[in-house]
Amino acid sequence: MHGYSQLRTGELDEVNATVSLHPGATLLSLIAGTFGGRPHGVPRHWQRAVAAVTGDDAVVLRPLFDPHYSVIPDCLTATSTMAEADMDAYLSALAELDGVILVRELEAEFGPVLPRHWHRVADRPGTWIRAYTGVMNRLWEEFRTVWKKADTLLRKEQERIGLAAVTRSLPVLLPGLSPRLICDGASIRLPDQQGRSFDLGGRRLTFVPVVSGQGACLFSFDQPGPAWIGYPLPAVGLLWSGGTCQAARDDTDKLALALGPTRAAILRLAGTSIPIGRLAALLNCSPSTASYHCDQLQAADLLGRHRHGRHVHVRITERGDELLAVLT
Repeated sequence: MHGYSQLRTGELDEVNATVSLHPGATLLSLIAGTFGGRPHGVPRHWQRAVAAVTGDDAVVLRPLFDPHYSVIPDCLTATSTMAEADMDAYLSALAELDGVILVRELEAEFGPVLPRHWHRVADRPGTWIRAYTGVMNRLWEEFRTVWKKADTLLRKEQERIGLAAVTRSLPVLLPGLSPRLICDGASIRLPDQQGRSFDLGGRRLTFVPVVSGQGACLFSFDQPGPAWIGYPLPAVGLLWSGGTCQAARDDTDKLALALGPTRAAILRLAGTSIPIGRLAALLNCSPSTASYHCDQLQAADLLGRHRHGRHVHVRITERGDELLAVLT
């Protein structure tokens, strides 16, 4: 990747955020990590399963992940069914997709002269759509069981994002979603060869946990459609060995669920002014790690810092106190 696409959101704590547990983003990530050369971190045995399911039809998927382009027409993704998180509706929409619509979307994105890797698709769009729909159906049948096993993790993540949205703590949560996601107080950047800029423009921003690998990264920001970001489901590695996620117990600590256990502990310890060095010792982490988490909390106006002699102290802010009261 040579650039980033930017979504201008306005103040992140004011964003209307929601979660969609849609398997469609997961299927695209599995394909991207298996055939597209994208660094989604799909484990080798899942890659082998994807390759076995697609067989000779893997050639159908090549246009989606050309090394020089990241654009996939929305009509081929789960974008139109993202709000409902309905996999059956997505597969039905693919089966009924008119080739004229696909070509129209390609021309809207690239102009009348399409990139070389889309030429065969544009020449016989109906044939290509049928083959693509068949691959996606077979892939879903193969990974449906994995998706069901991920249900506990997915529901936990849905609650975590929901809490962060309600308590206006998205600015604290977002940097931890993925190392490939960069955010500040008013925008989100994600890797993209085209490096385009978009405005959220009052739309809802949907977060889509992806059950593939720890580098999963997909998004759609085009106006006027839904804006969504696919990111790695936390603890997705529990699924790689075929486990049932019994380790993913229900959390009763709502603050830790919203902010993460380390940042929740910092807020609780910072009820009175405390040096960062002391904080690190209590958390059993390095001062640089403690300082990083404090930076994220400070950016969300949950924590303040000041210098006391040679030491930097932190203390919970009024807004942090309010969040602590709500979630305790």
